[in-house]
Amino acid sequence: MGKKTKKFDSTAFLFIAPAFILFTAWVIIPTISSVYYSFTSWDGISEDIKFIGLANYREIFTSARFGNALKNTAILTVFISVLENAVALAFALMVDNVRWGKNFFRSAFYIPVLISGIVSGFIWKIMYNYNFGTFNSLLQSVGLEQFKQDWLGNTSLTLLMIGLVMIWKGAGYYMIIYLASLQSVPTELIEAAEIDGANAWQRFKSITIPLISGAFTINFTLSLIKGLKVFDEINVMTDGGPGFTSETLVYLLYKVGFNEGRQGFGTAVGIMLLFIIILLNTLQQKFLKSREVQM
Repeated sequence: MGKKTKKFDSTAFLFIAPAFILFTAWVIIPTISSVYYSFTSWDGISEDIKFIGLANYREIFTSARFGNALKNTAILTVFISVLENAVALAFALMVDNVRWGKNFFRSAFYIPVLISGIVSGFIWKIMYNYNFGTFNSLLQSVGLEQFKQDWLGNTSLTLLMIGLVMIWKGAGYYMIIYLASLQSVPTELIEAAEIDGANAWQRFKSITIPLISGAFTINFTLSLIKGLKVFDEINVMTDGGPGFTSETLVYLLYKVGFNEGRQGFGTAVGIMLLFIIILLNTLQQKFLKSREVQM
């Protein structure tokens, strides 16, 4: 039999046309134009767009500011990816094993997810305040004034404090994914291992972790992307400071593109960030997928 050729379905095209047009207008065209603008010197407003070739990319690879932003992004991404997933998994195990209050704990852990990054940034900025913030007030109330800190002004703590806010806000979301995966683990396998004498840690390490490896792949991918594109919390809490201590790649893109009027260079930073996300995501997916267990 000959190979069947698919005919153009005009009815189907009419259904997908609105989404296709919007996707083209808001994703494809801006992406293509961004590649062009990354080779230009432009302030983002005037009609004077000067083509400068690879000058923006040469500056990226020689710029100490870009290197600092890349380092900050890497530190924050690793910190968030590891601790956020650890906290989320701990929450999921707790909710999955408690005998009472499952709905209460599930809701309590998930509520921060519903708060926007801007609002959570403002809340924690107040809590971190040196003069009247929650942390320093608690330290003072228990007689530990010597440990009071300018939590966001101390350059050695700034990224850590921002990372803690993001973990607080995001762990509940990943908890739901882990919880769904935990509840799909066959109870007969756990019971069989228990009968064979395996303790709780052995059952968790040898049965539970391999069987929820798919959740690890999803959550680590999401947290990786989240860490690479963090913006709201930094914008509200530190504005990239003190100095450039908390300036990440996305915030560098924003500052040079909109505050400093260097749209061409900012777009080049965005293109570099896109390649970094694609590369890291591909490597992470390949690594984690190879360790997934098919049920």
